[in-house]
Amino acid sequence: MDLLNVSKTRYTTKAYNPEKKIPQETFNRLLEILRLTPSSINIQPWHFFIAENQAAKERIAKSLVGKYAYNAPKVLDSSHTILFCTKADISEQHLENLLNQDDLSGRFKDEKAKQGQKDSRTGYVDYYRTEKGDIQRWAENQTFIALGQILLAAGIEGIDATPIGGFDEDIITQELKLTEQGLVPSVLLTLGYRSESDFNAKLPKSRLNKEQIFTQL
Repeated sequence: MDLLNVSKTRYTTKAYNPEKKIPQETFNRLLEILRLTPSSINIQPWHFFIAENQAAKERIAKSLVGKYAYNAPKVLDSSHTILFCTKADISEQHLENLLNQDDLSGRFKDEKAKQGQKDSRTGYVDYYRTEKGDIQRWAENQTFIALGQILLAAGIEGIDATPIGGFDEDIITQELKLTEQGLVPSVLLTLGYRSESDFNAKLPKSRLNKEQIFTQL
């Protein structure tokens, strides 16, 4: 697959064909690619809520009201919608879970290496929590890496996608009890296949030219 061509041809879908569904095997591939997303110190500070039936999508769409109502049809007509959430803080339990998984994956040659990983990761988390004072922002930056990864993967798989930042965070937080789970909502992603009525499919891609965004040092 030519990644440059995928980047040139993929776009943000504005209208979906509600009758066309992503094959389960293909969607499972996307989820595995999402799971494998890289993150700073492999912190993986995310949780993903997947809506693939109509009732689940309607729960997500509750947050698409008022000034966000224009986004509701994208969710309701999509094949699948994913809510990307970020951990509000990095708990000791999460750090322990990561370390245990590292151990199970065979990443440590001995206990000294394991302790070194623990100390290093804890040090970074403490730095962002205390010295930088923006641990949630740092964590959410990682979640958006995951969004970029699945957007590219969807393009490779021939699946249309729409990242959605316009939704009522309070409504979705209450609907899914995110606070009780230590999570904050970051972004929605709808996936599926474009409708023939999608005006954006016919528009040329527009990006700033390379002279405006690259500086050769």
